[in-house]
Amino acid sequence: MILLDTAELPGDERVEAFRAALLSSSVPSRVSMEESGERVFARMERWHFGELTLLTSSSSGWAVTRSPRHLRVEGPPMVSLSLQVHGTGRFGQSDRQDLVEPGELMLNDLTIPYEFAWSGSGGAKALQVPYEALAVPPHIVRRGAERLRASPLYDMVRAHITRLHADADTLAGDPGAAALGTATVELVRALLTSAAGVDAHAHARPALAESLLQRVLDYARIHLTDPDLTAARVAHAHNISVRALYRLCAQAGLSLEQWIIEQRLEGARATLVSPVGRTRTIASVARAWGFTDPSHFTRRFKAAYGVTPRRWRASASGPAG
Repeated sequence: MILLDTAELPGDERVEAFRAALLSSSVPSRVSMEESGERVFARMERWHFGELTLLTSSSSGWAVTRSPRHLRVEGPPMVSLSLQVHGTGRFGQSDRQDLVEPGELMLNDLTIPYEFAWSGSGGAKALQVPYEALAVPPHIVRRGAERLRASPLYDMVRAHITRLHADADTLAGDPGAAALGTATVELVRALLTSAAGVDAHAHARPALAESLLQRVLDYARIHLTDPDLTAARVAHAHNISVRALYRLCAQAGLSLEQWIIEQRLEGARATLVSPVGRTRTIASVARAWGFTDPSHFTRRFKAAYGVTPRRWRASASGPAG
């Protein structure tokens, strides 16, 4: 589905809209555009396949930097496997500096500092995989990232990303979407461990068994804006029963429904006072964060923060907390 199309925005809003869209889909970082005003263009699309996300972008030149300072801000631990479609990317991470040509894969570990940019115009298709779903230790991920082209699975994964994007709308809406996402994560794991020269199962299975709750929360966090995010859907995406899901959350002292509402409220609160969010109605912001009933949203917001959404937006700085 379309996440951003700057053709629909005035020139003076495009840079901020691009920055907001990118940061909402990735991790805290510094984003800058090569152009300004009407010369800025960007189109971003995003689809979810269970725990896997497919994010595509085509835009004028931009640069992103995730510095050590940004690591202090919590972000979802994940990796991004990107296929460069057009334009040449410049990627730096650890001690590596690479040019990413069209048709090449790039693995970005989003839990450590990196830099990425392209000039002129460019485009890419990226698979975003939570670390907990990938279930491969960071040192294996980073070793494999340096040797992707050495794996015989390299061309297979490139073709799979291309095919997944070609029918993304249909596939993301299919009942088998979550299973397709799981299979794709397995393929990414196979590519990384193949490139690193290790046994995928030896590293993955123990971690998978220990990380179910975190994977459940990561999945829910990714899908917070979906109105139909229910316990049944979360359970189905992880191949467990609803009863088992509730038991898992209870053991951690967590109410899944309450946690989802709290996370949605936090997202809506930030959006209401953001530059783009200020131009939208309160009901529109509520819907964007999964609240189908504006009155219910207002009641929950006031109960959580002591003010109505309208008063929160009107306040210059907003009440603390």
